Amino acid sequence: MSAPLASFDYDLFVIGGGSGGVRAARIASSEYGAKVAMAEEYRMGGTCVIRGCVPKKLMVFAAGHGQSMDEGAAYGWQVEKGRFDWMAFRHKLDAELNRLESIYTRNAESAGVTIYHQRATIAGAHEVKLADGRVVTTKHILIATGGTPFIPEPYRNVGAWTSNEVFLADKLPANLLVMGGGFIACEMAEIYQGLGTQVTQMYRGAQILRGFDADLQEHVAAALVQQGVALEVNTDLVSLEKLEDGRFRAKDNQGRDRIFEAVLFATGRTPNTKGLGLEEAGVTMGKGGEVIVDDYSQTNIPSIFAVGDVTDRIQLTPVAIREGHAFADTVFGGKTTKVDHTNVPSAVFTRPEAGTVGLTEAEAAKEHDIDVYLASFRPMQTSFIGAETKAMFKLVVDQASGRVLGCHIVAPGAGELIQIAGVAVKMGATKADFDATIAVHPTMSEELVLMKKPTRSVSRQG
Repeated sequence: MSAPLASFDYDLFVIGGGSGGVRAARIASSEYGAKVAMAEEYRMGGTCVIRGCVPKKLMVFAAGHGQSMDEGAAYGWQVEKGRFDWMAFRHKLDAELNRLESIYTRNAESAGVTIYHQRATIAGAHEVKLADGRVVTTKHILIATGGTPFIPEPYRNVGAWTSNEVFLADKLPANLLVMGGGFIACEMAEIYQGLGTQVTQMYRGAQILRGFDADLQEHVAAALVQQGVALEVNTDLVSLEKLEDGRFRAKDNQGRDRIFEAVLFATGRTPNTKGLGLEEAGVTMGKGGEVIVDDYSQTNIPSIFAVGDVTDRIQLTPVAIREGHAFADTVFGGKTTKVDHTNVPSAVFTRPEAGTVGLTEAEAAKEHDIDVYLASFRPMQTSFIGAETKAMFKLVVDQASGRVLGCHIVAPGAGELIQIAGVAVKMGATKADFDATIAVHPTMSEELVLMKKPTRSVSRQG
């Protein structure tokens, strides 16, 4: 039987100062009056703010200006394009991340949250041990430690980058090997290519962006190549050696032996649970180290909860935030709240961007007879200057109900477009609803409401 609430130092102790943990802590404290503490061993803000979404998107912006200058020259502007100054950008990036970290800290403290800037581990169902040796008691524990980059075992001590280190580099490499085919690998490949680095992207699978819609995969892959990235699929390393001059010698399964100034592994992420004391506390863990939770983010130990990437449900910052808020509502607000993990929009910030929501064509065909509507074309803005990169708009529609099951876009600004399309898909909009909407002309996105005849129909495969 649990001890009375008054016997605990805190009502809630959150381990991890990222987006999901901070949201849970703030809501529990400011809206529901809980006594809350939080521990963060690195920097407040977590992966997204400090070494993920935010710095990556700023690098996307920086890389895009090079292409904008090239396009401006093609339109007739007199452009003198120089070399990208990495350190000038890096200093501004560091200042911006410091600013955001201070905001995260200030907002949590203003909400009444006590912050311990040190590592914390679980010492029991109601106990947390701090790195300085103190042990505090708490009625509830929330694990929100996120994920960490994965490097295959043979290459973990070679000195290659992960997504944690790319923002801390002292210089821009002349050439770079990017290992991986997921969205982080694709984004980093095009970022560095856009900044002036010669990029080789190596992926052991047959096509990049595994799990995304096949047409989206093909369009992004084609764009990578058109942008200048040397994309090598069905290819993997057989050895990687760091030379005395700091460069890397890479040999692959195609027989190539090459030298790269830098190597970046973007080969997936794993839940950040090592050494947290979860197993010792009896928490059920998955094979990949993820914390197993129910629909309310509760583990098999009633006092211990987990949200965000550490649970390996959907590894997206807005999902972690929603889970953290739902946790606080459920545990402290008396409002039992589940997070709906279906039809979650997401974007890949390549050039052009890719956006997706709902089911892929292959997923939909397992359960439905479907019609596929697909438009692929060169956008007006870039076709005018002879660029070959195409935009793609795709709807996957259930034949029986007419409901739009999935929407997939590859186009400039697709990340913005898919947010709006995501509302329609989440609401259960039908193809007739799309057809009834008058187009905004001239835009790329008008294709979403102008595709009248299916490109193909697919019978249920299940």
